[in-house]
Amino acid sequence: NNILLMQILLLILRLVNVRFLYRFPDKLLVLTVATTETDGFKRFIRSARHFNYTIKGTEIVHEITEEDKVVLFIDSYDVVFASGPKELLKKFQQVGHKVVFSAENLIWPDRHLEDKHPHVREGKRFLGSGGFIGYAPNLKTMVADWTGKDNESDQLFYTKIYITPEKRKSINITLDSKCRLFQNLYGALDEVVLKFEDGRVRARNVMYDTLPVIVHGNGPTKLQINYLGNYIPQTWTFETGCTVCDEDQRLLSGLKSEYPLVVIGIFIQQPTPFVSVFFERLFNLKYPKDRLKLFIYNHEPHHEQHVHSFLEDHGTEYRGVKVIGPEEDMDSVTSRNLGFDTCRQDIDCEYFFSLDAEVVLKNTDTLRILIEQNRPIIAPMITRPGKLWTNFWGALSADGYYARSEDYVDIVQGRRVGVWNVPYISSVYLVKATVLRTDLAAEDVFHSEALDPDMAFCRNVRDQGVFMFVTNRQEFGRMLSTENYKTNHLHNDLWQLFENPLDWEERYIHENYSRIMTEDIVETPCPDVYWFPIFTDIACKHLIEEMENYGQWSGGFNVDNRIQGGYENVPTIDIHMNQIDFDKDWQKFLLDYVAPITEKMFPGYYTQALFDLAFVVRYKPDEQPSLRPHHDASTFTINIALNQVGTDFQGGGCRFLRYDCSITAPRKGWALLHPGRLTHYHEGLPTTEGVRYIAVSFVDP
Repeated sequence: NNILLMQILLLILRLVNVRFLYRFPDKLLVLTVATTETDGFKRFIRSARHFNYTIKGTEIVHEITEEDKVVLFIDSYDVVFASGPKELLKKFQQVGHKVVFSAENLIWPDRHLEDKHPHVREGKRFLGSGGFIGYAPNLKTMVADWTGKDNESDQLFYTKIYITPEKRKSINITLDSKCRLFQNLYGALDEVVLKFEDGRVRARNVMYDTLPVIVHGNGPTKLQINYLGNYIPQTWTFETGCTVCDEDQRLLSGLKSEYPLVVIGIFIQQPTPFVSVFFERLFNLKYPKDRLKLFIYNHEPHHEQHVHSFLEDHGTEYRGVKVIGPEEDMDSVTSRNLGFDTCRQDIDCEYFFSLDAEVVLKNTDTLRILIEQNRPIIAPMITRPGKLWTNFWGALSADGYYARSEDYVDIVQGRRVGVWNVPYISSVYLVKATVLRTDLAAEDVFHSEALDPDMAFCRNVRDQGVFMFVTNRQEFGRMLSTENYKTNHLHNDLWQLFENPLDWEERYIHENYSRIMTEDIVETPCPDVYWFPIFTDIACKHLIEEMENYGQWSGGFNVDNRIQGGYENVPTIDIHMNQIDFDKDWQKFLLDYVAPITEKMFPGYYTQALFDLAFVVRYKPDEQPSLRPHHDASTFTINIALNQVGTDFQGGGCRFLRYDCSITAPRKGWALLHPGRLTHYHEGLPTTEGVRYIAVSFVDP
């Protein structure tokens, strides 16, 4: 009975002590070591402040005199707190030992000591030195023999104490074998998942069904702790979204001094569609031009005209411009290193904004947004339409290539919005000049024998402990496809309808086209003749110039070997779309943009947009000014005006004889749609001055 009473008394005392520590978390002191204020250390401090931990350096350990003081020692660069001091103290006291070390499945640094480790009934068996907690007197006894030599492993030192039964017993050491206090990630990645509940985020160990208070990305698990740190503690939750995205911002609105000076590095490495549009968007960035310097690397002779045209129009508006052209034969790696160095050596440079020509930067505030986020390296998320491709990776495979993180799809599709710590970015990103001058001071951060330049850059960044972020808080733009882009035409962007349909549409389809299906903007100048906008001015210009550049206009004779049967009843002076290899693209244009209008105007009729003839006609007073009355060999005909009456030519137009109805002022970029056979007998009215161009398609012959 006396033994039973004593056990009950000890249990009561233990419970009282638990409550005492639980109610007075100031009895806890957190010690860590940090020689530099890295991004990882800042994350550690942020999580500590979130839970009101008191953090001190290890140099004060000998100043601790309170017998009941509990000391927690942890690494800092790769650690986050998942809960507060009260929970930590409560779990520590429940263990019933004076000192508790984190535990691991893997033994390090001396595998020969494996057999000397005590066996545990369940859980991890080996000591991890990255985190331990205990009463100050016991810890002082434990470290009394520590010499602190540079070549001495602290983990080996503590391990030897732990595997010595006498010392283990006298100091009263045990391991947190089931990860109730500490979670070391090395060798345990499959055990840890995120747990979202009631506006909180925890790391859950699914093997032992525990919620560790401290998560440690020890060994080669830095990327995993970065991933978990995107959520823990309450960094992002489903209820609140991102809770830290607006912290530590560098706001530019209302800035009294000058804007930060930015060097924009523009990289044209291969034949790229819509480069002229790229430079238009660059110019439209909402940032003072006198605070921008341009570093332009162009490896493609085809794009020299685009670079020259842009600089001729706007080059003097920028603070400075440096161009590396194809004649210098500089490789991509050297050019990117040189771009960074341009910023490093400029004492006024505060940021380097790297921008590849394939990037369609739709958001004119992008540069301002990235600067205001105030991260060491940050990229705007850009995508490829209809695909899960982006300019960031959420995780890496074992060999350092792409792997999909659990949250990647949600981030790409906008179900999770925030600023995300990621292992890889490319194509467009902002780097602080201070990072270039310190952590990335090496002259060759893009070089690797085995990796692409962007992968080599990201690996060097990770190796330096610098965090890379991607933001999807706003819509920024998309990435062009450069596959199958050929440069054998005058205006090669015309041939991008298949590869880059959105960019093709923005460049070439009239801004009011989309209103046709929702508003009553289609005009009916003659019975069953429909008139609507379809081409931009630049589309008309490019198509005319492409035909004139090809130059092989027909003679307007009846004998025509280009068509089946070799005879044209009503000939025109023209060039067929298939002569410039534009027939497949033109068919897709008809199917995507003309067929929907046809089906709206002629209910019940569905077209496959097949055409027998599609061509550009040229009318000139001294060549062929008009066209005699005729029917078209089509179910319906599309006739698009490519230039402007009154400006480019006089006269012209179309007259439908049956209805005695004429259209004498055709609008540039507008299409006439009318039946071809039987009812709409028509003629081309004389062009009296200048040159008139129209694009004609006989659809569904």
